[in-house]
Amino acid sequence: MATVCVYCAAHHGTRPAYAAAARALGAAIVAGGHDLVYGGGHVGLMGEVADVVLAGGRQVTGVITRHLMDLEVGHDAVTEMIVVEDMTARKAEMFARADAFAVLPGGVGTMEELFEVWCWASLGLHPKRLGLLDVEGYYDHLLAFMDRAVADGLLRAEHRDLPVVTADPVDLVARLFAEES
Repeated sequence: MATVCVYCAAHHGTRPAYAAAARALGAAIVAGGHDLVYGGGHVGLMGEVADVVLAGGRQVTGVITRHLMDLEVGHDAVTEMIVVEDMTARKAEMFARADAFAVLPGGVGTMEELFEVWCWASLGLHPKRLGLLDVEGYYDHLLAFMDRAVADGLLRAEHRDLPVVTADPVDLVARLFAEES
């Protein structure tokens, strides 16, 4: 049994495809026999993923700051809720419990989480796989930016290629846990 850490928005966004993808990713996690660790919210894409994984009978661990819990955004139905003092502790706890990372569309917080685990992987600090669920081309511009960094000699191509990128949640989960060839 492996645990997928999902990073994503605490909002639904303006495109219905984002929530649909969050639910589909949750279903793929369940179908793969995996558990979920995530930011602990009941709101936005976070809540969508968690609700599907819970409904599928898998374990869901939420990790949330006391500040956010006090704002009543914590999911009250998760298997385990861990309340921490700050975002640094939140990210550390999520990282420690994760076997792989899946990233849905999101804002600044999601990008910060994505880049942290991507950076650490590029430095050889962890072997955990990272995947981007590229819903309706959400990550196209980010990936083009990273291609520019490679072209300009600021990023190694092998580090640019660390994340698995796909629009298919089932493919994403399968590739996160596929044996290296």
